Amino acid sequence: AEGVYGVKPALPAFGGNEGVAEVVAAGANVKGLSKGDWVVPGNAPFGTWRQVATAKAADMIKVPNDIPAAYASSLLINPSTAYRMLRDFKSLKPGDWIIQNGANSMVGMAVIQLAREMGVKTINVIREDRPEVGNTLRLLENLGGDINITDEYLGSAGSLEILKDLPPIGLALNCVGGESGVDLARVLAPKGTLVTYGNMSKKALTVPEDLVTSKQLQLKGFWIAEWIKNNSAEARSAMLNELAGLVREKKLTFFYELHDLDDFDYALSKAQEPFRFRKVVLNLDYPDRMAEHDARPESDYDVFETYTH
Repeated sequence: AEGVYGVKPALPAFGGNEGVAEVVAAGANVKGLSKGDWVVPGNAPFGTWRQVATAKAADMIKVPNDIPAAYASSLLINPSTAYRMLRDFKSLKPGDWIIQNGANSMVGMAVIQLAREMGVKTINVIREDRPEVGNTLRLLENLGGDINITDEYLGSAGSLEILKDLPPIGLALNCVGGESGVDLARVLAPKGTLVTYGNMSKKALTVPEDLVTSKQLQLKGFWIAEWIKNNSAEARSAMLNELAGLVREKKLTFFYELHDLDDFDYALSKAQEPFRFRKVVLNLDYPDRMAEHDARPESDYDVFETYTH
Protein backbone atom coordinates (compact mmCIF):
# COMPACT_ATOMS: atom_id res chain seq x y z
CA ALA A 1 0.00 0.00 0.00
CA GLU A 2 2.94 2.35 0.62
CA GLY A 3 4.93 1.43 -2.50
CA VAL A 4 8.06 0.53 -0.55
CA TYR A 5 8.01 -3.27 -0.80
CA GLY A 6 11.14 -4.95 -2.16
CA VAL A 7 9.51 -6.10 -5.41
CA LYS A 8 6.93 -4.40 -7.58
CA PRO A 9 4.74 -6.28 -10.07
CA ALA A 10 4.18 -5.10 -13.61
CA LEU A 11 0.83 -3.31 -13.85
CA PRO A 12 -2.00 -4.13 -14.09
CA ALA A 13 -1.65 -6.60 -11.24
CA PHE A 14 -3.48 -8.12 -8.30
CA GLY A 15 -2.59 -6.75 -4.88
CA GLY A 16 -1.71 -8.79 -1.83
CA ASN A 17 1.32 -10.89 -0.95
CA GLU A 18 -0.06 -12.99 1.90
CA GLY A 19 -2.99 -15.36 1.93
CA VAL A 20 -4.15 -18.94 2.13
CA ALA A 21 -6.18 -20.75 -0.52
CA GLU A 22 -7.90 -24.10 -0.81
CA VAL A 23 -7.00 -26.30 -3.76
CA VAL A 24 -10.20 -26.95 -5.71
CA ALA A 25 -8.59 -28.92 -8.54
CA ALA A 26 -5.15 -30.33 -9.35
CA GLY A 27 -3.72 -31.50 -12.65
CA ALA A 28 -3.21 -35.19 -13.29
CA ASN A 29 0.59 -34.86 -13.07
CA VAL A 30 0.65 -32.77 -9.88
CA LYS A 31 2.30 -34.52 -6.96
CA GLY A 32 2.05 -33.50 -3.32
CA LEU A 33 -1.09 -31.41 -3.66
CA SER A 34 -4.69 -32.53 -3.96
CA LYS A 35 -8.20 -31.14 -3.71
CA GLY A 36 -8.93 -29.75 -0.24
CA ASP A 37 -5.30 -28.93 0.63
CA TRP A 38 -4.44 -25.45 1.86
CA VAL A 39 -1.60 -23.57 0.17
CA VAL A 40 0.20 -20.25 0.48
CA PRO A 41 2.06 -18.53 -2.37
CA GLY A 42 5.77 -19.24 -2.40
CA ASN A 43 6.74 -16.44 -4.78
CA ALA A 44 6.28 -12.70 -4.32
CA PRO A 45 4.39 -10.87 -5.62
CA PHE A 46 1.65 -13.44 -6.29
CA GLY A 47 -1.44 -11.25 -5.87
CA THR A 48 -3.73 -12.72 -3.21
CA TRP A 49 -6.61 -10.22 -3.37
CA ARG A 50 -8.69 -12.42 -5.66
CA GLN A 51 -11.10 -15.29 -5.20
CA VAL A 52 -9.76 -17.69 -7.86
CA ALA A 53 -6.29 -18.27 -9.29
CA THR A 54 -4.46 -20.83 -11.40
CA ALA A 55 -0.89 -21.52 -10.33
CA LYS A 56 1.96 -23.94 -10.80
CA ALA A 57 2.22 -26.47 -7.99
CA ALA A 58 5.90 -25.57 -7.59
CA ASP A 59 4.92 -21.99 -6.76
CA MET A 60 2.64 -23.05 -3.89
CA ILE A 61 3.55 -24.24 -0.40
CA LYS A 62 1.24 -26.62 1.43
CA VAL A 63 0.25 -25.59 4.95
CA PRO A 64 -1.72 -27.51 7.61
CA ASN A 65 -5.48 -27.02 7.31
CA ASP A 66 -6.28 -27.75 10.94
CA ILE A 67 -5.37 -24.29 12.26
CA PRO A 68 -7.47 -21.11 11.91
CA ALA A 69 -7.43 -19.76 8.37
CA ALA A 70 -6.24 -16.33 9.52
CA TYR A 71 -3.14 -17.92 11.06
CA ALA A 72 -2.50 -20.01 7.96
CA SER A 73 -2.78 -16.93 5.75
CA SER A 74 0.03 -15.10 7.55
CA LEU A 75 2.27 -17.97 8.64
CA LEU A 76 4.85 -17.59 5.87
CA ILE A 77 5.76 -13.93 6.39
CA ASN A 78 5.82 -12.54 9.95
CA PRO A 79 6.11 -15.71 12.07
CA SER A 80 8.59 -17.20 9.60
CA THR A 81 10.69 -14.04 9.70
CA ALA A 82 10.92 -14.34 13.48
CA TYR A 83 11.68 -18.07 13.25
CA ARG A 84 14.54 -17.60 10.80
CA MET A 85 16.16 -14.65 12.57
CA LEU A 86 16.33 -16.63 15.82
CA ARG A 87 18.10 -19.49 14.02
CA ASP A 88 20.14 -18.17 11.12
CA PHE A 89 22.45 -15.56 12.64
CA LYS A 90 23.55 -16.89 16.03
CA SER A 91 23.58 -20.33 17.63
CA LEU A 92 21.27 -19.40 20.48
CA LYS A 93 20.96 -21.68 23.47
CA PRO A 94 18.76 -21.63 26.58
CA GLY A 95 19.72 -18.74 28.84
CA ASP A 96 21.03 -16.51 26.05
CA TRP A 97 19.66 -12.97 25.75
CA ILE A 98 18.60 -11.01 22.67
CA ILE A 99 17.17 -7.52 22.21
CA GLN A 100 14.65 -6.18 19.68
CA ASN A 101 12.79 -3.00 18.84
CA GLY A 102 9.29 -2.86 17.36
CA ALA A 103 8.45 -5.60 19.86
CA ASN A 104 4.70 -4.99 19.61
CA SER A 105 4.69 -5.76 15.86
CA MET A 106 3.56 -9.17 14.65
CA VAL A 107 7.18 -10.21 14.06
CA GLY A 108 8.14 -8.84 17.46
CA MET A 109 5.43 -10.79 19.27
CA ALA A 110 6.45 -13.92 17.35
CA VAL A 111 10.08 -13.39 18.43
CA ILE A 112 9.01 -13.21 22.06
CA GLN A 113 6.97 -16.41 21.92
CA LEU A 114 9.41 -18.44 19.81
CA ALA A 115 12.34 -17.34 21.97
CA ARG A 116 10.36 -18.36 25.05
CA GLU A 117 9.95 -21.85 23.62
CA MET A 118 13.71 -21.97 22.95
CA GLY A 119 14.56 -20.87 26.50
CA VAL A 120 16.05 -17.63 25.11
CA LYS A 121 15.48 -14.43 27.07
CA THR A 122 14.25 -11.25 25.38
CA ILE A 123 14.60 -7.51 25.93
CA ASN A 124 11.71 -5.87 24.10
CA VAL A 125 11.64 -2.19 23.18
CA ILE A 126 8.57 -0.20 22.11
CA ARG A 127 7.95 3.47 21.42
CA GLU A 128 7.42 5.72 24.43
CA ASP A 129 4.89 7.87 22.56
CA ARG A 130 2.44 5.12 21.59
CA PRO A 131 -1.04 5.16 23.19
CA GLU A 132 -1.58 2.96 26.26
CA VAL A 133 2.11 2.19 26.52
CA GLY A 134 1.65 0.53 29.92
CA ASN A 135 -0.93 -1.90 28.57
CA THR A 136 1.36 -2.73 25.66
CA LEU A 137 4.26 -3.52 27.99
CA ARG A 138 1.98 -5.77 30.06
CA LEU A 139 0.86 -7.59 26.92
CA LEU A 140 4.47 -8.32 25.97
CA GLU A 141 5.09 -9.61 29.48
CA ASN A 142 2.05 -11.89 29.21
CA LEU A 143 3.39 -13.28 25.93
CA GLY A 144 6.65 -14.19 27.66
CA GLY A 145 8.81 -11.09 27.26
CA ASP A 146 11.44 -10.96 30.01
CA ILE A 147 12.39 -7.26 30.05
CA ASN A 148 9.93 -4.89 28.36
CA ILE A 149 10.88 -1.23 28.13
CA THR A 150 10.35 1.92 26.07
CA ASP A 151 12.87 3.43 23.68
CA GLU A 152 13.25 6.42 26.01
CA TYR A 153 14.27 4.13 28.87
CA LEU A 154 16.82 2.24 26.75
CA GLY A 155 20.18 3.90 27.34
CA SER A 156 19.12 5.52 30.61
CA ALA A 157 21.04 4.96 33.82
CA GLY A 158 18.35 2.52 34.95
CA SER A 159 18.59 0.36 31.84
CA LEU A 160 22.39 0.37 32.00
CA GLU A 161 22.18 -0.98 35.56
CA ILE A 162 19.94 -3.80 34.34
CA LEU A 163 22.11 -4.62 31.32
CA LYS A 164 25.36 -4.86 33.28
CA ASP A 165 23.86 -7.72 35.32
CA LEU A 166 22.95 -9.73 32.20
CA PRO A 167 25.11 -12.05 30.11
CA PRO A 168 26.57 -10.49 26.94
CA ILE A 169 23.92 -9.86 24.29
CA GLY A 170 24.97 -11.24 20.92
CA LEU A 171 21.90 -10.63 18.75
CA ALA A 172 19.73 -7.56 18.11
CA LEU A 173 16.72 -7.46 15.77
CA ASN A 174 15.92 -4.09 14.21
CA CYS A 175 12.74 -3.20 12.33
CA VAL A 176 12.60 0.51 13.22
CA GLY A 177 15.85 1.90 11.85
CA GLY A 178 17.21 5.35 12.57
CA GLU A 179 18.41 6.11 16.09
CA SER A 180 16.45 3.19 17.52
CA GLY A 181 18.57 0.76 15.50
CA VAL A 182 21.75 2.47 16.69
CA ASP A 183 20.57 2.18 20.31
CA LEU A 184 20.26 -1.59 19.85
CA ALA A 185 23.75 -1.76 18.36
CA ARG A 186 25.21 0.02 21.39
CA VAL A 187 23.75 -2.66 23.69
CA LEU A 188 25.40 -5.52 21.80
CA ALA A 189 28.49 -7.27 23.08
CA PRO A 190 31.67 -7.09 20.95
CA LYS A 191 31.30 -9.13 17.74
CA GLY A 192 27.52 -9.13 18.21
CA THR A 193 25.12 -9.09 15.25
CA LEU A 194 22.53 -6.45 14.38
CA VAL A 195 19.92 -7.86 11.98
CA THR A 196 17.77 -5.29 10.18
CA TYR A 197 14.54 -6.53 8.62
CA GLY A 198 12.50 -3.34 8.34
CA ASN A 199 12.49 0.44 8.61
CA MET A 200 9.30 1.60 10.30
CA SER A 201 10.77 5.03 11.05
CA LYS A 202 11.79 5.49 7.39
CA LYS A 203 15.04 6.96 8.72
CA ALA A 204 18.50 5.84 7.67
CA LEU A 205 20.40 3.47 9.94
CA THR A 206 23.68 5.36 10.43
CA VAL A 207 25.95 3.27 12.63
CA PRO A 208 28.93 5.04 14.25
CA GLU A 209 32.32 3.90 12.99
CA ASP A 210 33.53 2.64 16.39
CA LEU A 211 30.74 0.06 16.56
CA VAL A 212 31.97 -1.70 13.43
CA THR A 213 35.72 -1.18 13.95
CA SER A 214 36.75 -1.43 17.58
CA LYS A 215 33.59 -3.26 18.65
CA GLN A 216 33.57 -5.45 15.50
CA LEU A 217 29.79 -5.63 15.23
CA GLN A 218 28.27 -7.43 12.25
CA LEU A 219 25.47 -5.66 10.38
CA LYS A 220 23.15 -8.05 8.55
CA GLY A 221 19.91 -7.75 6.63
CA PHE A 222 17.05 -10.21 6.35
CA TRP A 223 14.13 -10.53 3.96
CA ILE A 224 11.92 -13.63 4.13
CA ALA A 225 11.23 -13.52 0.38
CA GLU A 226 14.93 -14.12 -0.31
CA TRP A 227 15.06 -16.99 2.18
CA ILE A 228 12.03 -18.62 0.53
CA LYS A 229 13.60 -18.26 -2.91
CA ASN A 230 16.93 -19.75 -1.84
CA ASN A 231 15.71 -22.71 0.21
CA SER A 232 14.09 -26.02 -0.63
CA ALA A 233 10.43 -26.91 -0.47
CA GLU A 234 11.31 -29.40 2.27
CA ALA A 235 12.94 -26.69 4.41
CA ARG A 236 9.99 -24.36 3.94
CA SER A 237 7.45 -27.06 4.79
CA ALA A 238 9.38 -28.15 7.89
CA MET A 239 9.39 -24.57 9.20
CA LEU A 240 5.68 -24.02 8.49
CA ASN A 241 4.72 -27.33 10.07
CA GLU A 242 6.65 -26.45 13.22
CA LEU A 243 5.01 -23.03 13.42
CA ALA A 244 1.57 -24.53 12.80
CA GLY A 245 2.23 -27.02 15.59
CA LEU A 246 2.90 -24.16 18.01
CA VAL A 247 -0.32 -22.46 16.91
CA ARG A 248 -2.21 -25.72 17.43
CA GLU A 249 -0.75 -26.06 20.93
CA LYS A 250 -1.63 -22.41 21.67
CA LYS A 251 2.03 -21.57 22.20
CA LEU A 252 1.99 -19.02 19.38
CA THR A 253 -0.76 -16.41 19.50
CA PHE A 254 -1.55 -13.40 17.33
CA PHE A 255 -4.36 -10.88 17.03
CA TYR A 256 -6.49 -10.54 13.89
CA GLU A 257 -9.55 -8.76 12.63
CA LEU A 258 -11.41 -10.34 9.71
CA HIS A 259 -13.30 -8.34 7.08
CA ASP A 260 -15.31 -9.54 4.09
CA LEU A 261 -14.07 -8.40 0.70
CA ASP A 262 -17.12 -6.20 0.18
CA ASP A 263 -15.93 -4.22 3.21
CA PHE A 264 -12.58 -3.62 1.51
CA ASP A 265 -12.46 0.18 1.90
CA TYR A 266 -12.95 0.00 5.65
CA ALA A 267 -10.49 -2.90 5.99
CA LEU A 268 -7.83 -0.95 4.11
CA SER A 269 -8.35 2.09 6.33
CA LYS A 270 -7.97 -0.10 9.42
CA ALA A 271 -4.76 -1.62 8.03
CA GLN A 272 -3.28 1.88 7.67
CA GLU A 273 -4.05 2.97 11.24
CA PRO A 274 -1.00 3.62 13.43
CA PHE A 275 -0.38 1.68 16.63
CA ARG A 276 -2.72 -1.17 15.65
CA PHE A 277 -2.38 -4.56 17.36
CA ARG A 278 -4.55 -6.66 15.10
CA LYS A 279 -3.52 -7.80 11.65
CA VAL A 280 -6.26 -7.05 9.13
CA VAL A 281 -7.28 -10.12 7.12
CA LEU A 282 -9.62 -10.11 4.13
CA ASN A 283 -12.13 -12.95 3.76
CA LEU A 284 -12.54 -13.46 0.01
CA ASP A 285 -14.80 -16.51 0.32
CA TYR A 286 -17.48 -14.69 2.26
CA PRO A 287 -21.19 -15.52 2.31
CA ASP A 288 -23.97 -13.25 1.09
CA ARG A 289 -24.91 -11.62 4.40
CA MET A 290 -28.17 -10.18 3.04
CA ALA A 291 -29.19 -13.58 1.67
CA GLU A 292 -28.48 -15.08 5.10
CA HIS A 293 -30.66 -12.39 6.66
CA ASP A 294 -33.52 -12.88 4.19
CA ALA A 295 -33.45 -16.66 4.60
CA ARG A 296 -34.24 -16.46 8.29
CA PRO A 297 -37.87 -16.34 9.42
CA GLU A 298 -39.23 -12.96 10.47
CA SER A 299 -39.86 -14.33 13.94
CA ASP A 300 -36.10 -14.40 14.50
CA TYR A 301 -36.14 -10.62 14.41
CA ASP A 302 -39.24 -10.07 16.54
CA VAL A 303 -37.28 -9.86 19.79
CA PHE A 304 -34.27 -7.66 20.35
CA GLU A 305 -32.20 -9.20 23.13
CA THR A 306 -29.88 -7.28 25.37
CA TYR A 307 -27.52 -8.47 28.06
CA THR A 308 -27.70 -7.07 31.57
CA HIS A 309 -25.15 -7.36 34.30
